[in-house]
Amino acid sequence: MGKIQYMRLKGSQNLRLRLLLSTLSTTPIIIEDIRAEATWPGLRPYEVSFLRLLEKISDDCRVEINETGTSLKYKPGIVMGGRHLVHDCGTTRSIGYFLEPLILLGLFAKKPLTIRLKGITNDSKDPCVDTFRSTTLPMLKQFGVPSEGLELKIESRGVPPLGGGEVVLSVPIIQDSLKAITWIDEGMVKRIRGHTFSTKVSVQFENIMIHAARGIFNSFLPDVHIFTDHKAGQQAGNSPGYGISLVAETTSGCYISADTSVSYAQGKEEGELEEEKQELSPPEDVGIKIANILLAEIEQGGVVDSTHQGLLFLLCALCPQDVSKVRVGKLSPYGIGVLRHIRDFLGVKFVIKPDPSTETVILKCVGCGLKNLSRKIS
Repeated sequence: MGKIQYMRLKGSQNLRLRLLLSTLSTTPIIIEDIRAEATWPGLRPYEVSFLRLLEKISDDCRVEINETGTSLKYKPGIVMGGRHLVHDCGTTRSIGYFLEPLILLGLFAKKPLTIRLKGITNDSKDPCVDTFRSTTLPMLKQFGVPSEGLELKIESRGVPPLGGGEVVLSVPIIQDSLKAITWIDEGMVKRIRGHTFSTKVSVQFENIMIHAARGIFNSFLPDVHIFTDHKAGQQAGNSPGYGISLVAETTSGCYISADTSVSYAQGKEEGELEEEKQELSPPEDVGIKIANILLAEIEQGGVVDSTHQGLLFLLCALCPQDVSKVRVGKLSPYGIGVLRHIRDFLGVKFVIKPDPSTETVILKCVGCGLKNLSRKIS
């Protein structure tokens, strides 16, 4: 056998994305200078946890990390999938950080994937599990992913700092490849749906958030329903908190979402002092803020919200060698990073054309034609 050719990369930027694309394109990578100059150099606990997750769902996957954690060598294996898998995501990042790459890898696995993830279900940093259920999974159906076997069950909630949440993700395999799409019609918003949750605090917090959010939406739209999900006992995880996830559904089948949550987590990020406690926003302010964020996402235009741009571009790039055409609002910094990494790993270039009349952007690409060659032939 010949010597393995590694792609060399530097820095901690978009590490999760690099590992995902490395696995999908079977490109071995070496990443150096991972936070080499930082006060705490090297990989973060959630990044190590993500590498362990890749090992869990793959066969023959090799990970080498140096002593300081500033250099990583990764050789992807075959994504196996499988049932009854369990992974503890820890409490440094929420389950949402792990879900997006897991869904994509599951589609191209050998067997359907069912995995129980433990940790934080709702925080203010990553998309919450409610958003994945109401927005991300329906988006996959546009690309021909079968709805049978595609689901996310929320078994218990967990918020920072101690987590304690559990979800079960099921992802079916695609039989051959995804379906190229033309998706440029945003449609008009016809209804708004949402979920609030509360753990170890009064259910009244949820009612206040709903009342505040509805107060803004009812000026524009009569069809607004926000459901409550108050958890108690073991289902409430280990920390008190509350939050809200909202989704605007349009006449053309687009789902635009926004979410946030509030908890008593202490700031432990770099640059934050240990004794600086996060100021808790009152539930009324949380409801008003998230309603305004959702309205801003709708105003920006596009068939997905800014959080889902990266996933949309990845799905287009993995499509058959046919033209996919999509419309988004202003390109997010993460979305731009995804486009660059897609070019480097998959060789897919997007044609980006601003549409001045709507202040949106239309992107076109010819997919790389990734097929699920590892699937089990029945």
